[in-house]
Amino acid sequence: MAVYTEVTLKEASALFSRLSLGEPTQVSACVDGVENTNYFVTATHESSVRAYVLTLFERLGADQLPFYLGWMQHLAHHGLPVPAPYPDSRGVLVHQVNGKPAAVVDKLAGRSALAPDDNHCALLGSNLARLHVAGRTFDGCQAHLRGLDWWNATVPVVRAHLTASQQALIDQELAYQNHTAASSLFAALPRGPIHADLFRDNVLFDVVQGKLTLTGMFDFYFAGIDTWLFDLAVCLNDWCVSPATGQHQSRNALSLLNHYESVRPLQAAERQLLAAMLRAAALRFWVSRLWDFYLPRNASELTPRDPSHFEQLLRQRATHPMTYSELTTHL
Repeated sequence: MAVYTEVTLKEASALFSRLSLGEPTQVSACVDGVENTNYFVTATHESSVRAYVLTLFERLGADQLPFYLGWMQHLAHHGLPVPAPYPDSRGVLVHQVNGKPAAVVDKLAGRSALAPDDNHCALLGSNLARLHVAGRTFDGCQAHLRGLDWWNATVPVVRAHLTASQQALIDQELAYQNHTAASSLFAALPRGPIHADLFRDNVLFDVVQGKLTLTGMFDFYFAGIDTWLFDLAVCLNDWCVSPATGQHQSRNALSLLNHYESVRPLQAAERQLLAAMLRAAALRFWVSRLWDFYLPRNASELTPRDPSHFEQLLRQRATHPMTYSELTTHL
């Protein structure tokens, strides 16, 4: 949770005037997340009041942002429930606030399901598959910046803070993932733009006309080109595992997978490598949380997340791999 750059009402007003979004009346910090600075902005325009999210990018450069913002715009145009960024009069999506690149999007309706059930997972699965299918026609290109290359670069930095047992685990898993990535089976995996961070707190739900509806998927700023299977594994590791106990929630997993495959059936290589990608997704978030925990950045509000959950999940995934067959038949 972080706020790295302070934004005043006057500074927000200058940006909103350039974007013809009306006059901001309130700016409040949103302390969710650890990568960027986010503010909720309420603005009036032609007697109506609307809510927006203003994001200031603390690590990503202006040269990288067109991919992320263009990807969001593409998905919105394809009917996905994502926040489309507002352009200026020239069509530019990347703006400047206090010397930082910035973007403005609508604040989506709904709430996150922090204790999701199989109904939430069904909606997530079908929308994740729709996101991947829509990616087939997106021509943007950006490497997944928190992928294997980043793990290889970051593990040597964080391992000095680990116990001998933790060092053995992280070294063995990194070697396994490098070996997997070099295989012909991995090369056969379909790939394209992925969200890469679609945790339960990055998805919103609401009841619309008496029906549970997925109303928003947001925080696309870890997105990049990678295997769609990795994106699916990230979701299975979060939506289908209890954060309190680490217990696998088989009904959630079955619902998520079945509804994903109702839109985009998995290929044979994906089914064979699902267990390996579950391990990869656990490693990725253990490494990033170790990085944030031991090497935090200065921020006015910052609470790094506990890395231990993903350490335990990785141990479980490595010791007792969950295959595609087990995930789709065990209840």
